[in-house]
Amino acid sequence: MAAKTKIAPERKPVVVVDNAHIVYKVLASGRRATRGLLGGGLLSKKMEVREVHAIKGVTFTIYEGESVGIIGSNGSGKSSLMRSLAGLTPLSQGAIYSFARPTLLGVGAVLLPDLSGEKNILLGGLAMGFDKQEINSRVDSIADFAGLQEFVTYPMRTYSSGMSARLRFAIAAAKDHDILIIDEALAVGDQEFRNRAEARMRELHRNAGTVFLVSHSMKSILDTCNRVIWIEKGELRMDGEPKKVISAYNKFVGTTTID
Repeated sequence: MAAKTKIAPERKPVVVVDNAHIVYKVLASGRRATRGLLGGGLLSKKMEVREVHAIKGVTFTIYEGESVGIIGSNGSGKSSLMRSLAGLTPLSQGAIYSFARPTLLGVGAVLLPDLSGEKNILLGGLAMGFDKQEINSRVDSIADFAGLQEFVTYPMRTYSSGMSARLRFAIAAAKDHDILIIDEALAVGDQEFRNRAEARMRELHRNAGTVFLVSHSMKSILDTCNRVIWIEKGELRMDGEPKKVISAYNKFVGTTTID
């Protein structure tokens, strides 16, 4: 009797990026020497509109349960692409499809400076869909996760940038997201906080949530992700197994270290 062929379970696509282009129009200024009416050399400023092609025809499909690292040099377009995934930056061409709205967690996420950390937790939780009782019951655990137990009643304006970033992560990580985008959030805090953050990301992955991590820390990428996408000068340079992609990227930038 012939052996039965095992059919691998079909993977569920959750994000499809199809030929995505992002073009920004920016005002650029330059100076040129001109002669005034009196014959003297004068400097005049000339303004003109220029286009910056941040993302150039990027295409990929992300599947349920994947943890995807996004790497690339500074200015390569990583954050622009993630902002488009979250619906914050419109595409100039192409399309992005997702089965749920991605949640973007970035170090630039807004918290209200005149409110306490506790009240920001409450507002953030309500915005994510918790009811008042649910988020009230989680205030202490969120403050503990961020390492801010002693400061949770202080106004946000008294927090350092690192404290604020840890709190943003802790608020967003309190909920299981179908699709979560983390933009450099693990670059803040001490190693103990990074360990907690990475453990939470692995938990999200186990719960079949899809996670994107934008980071310059190759160690965080290797510890957390099972797939890596390399964006360079707006183009998809490589997509695949983390060690292979990171090795190629390190060779490109001329480094052999993983930090």
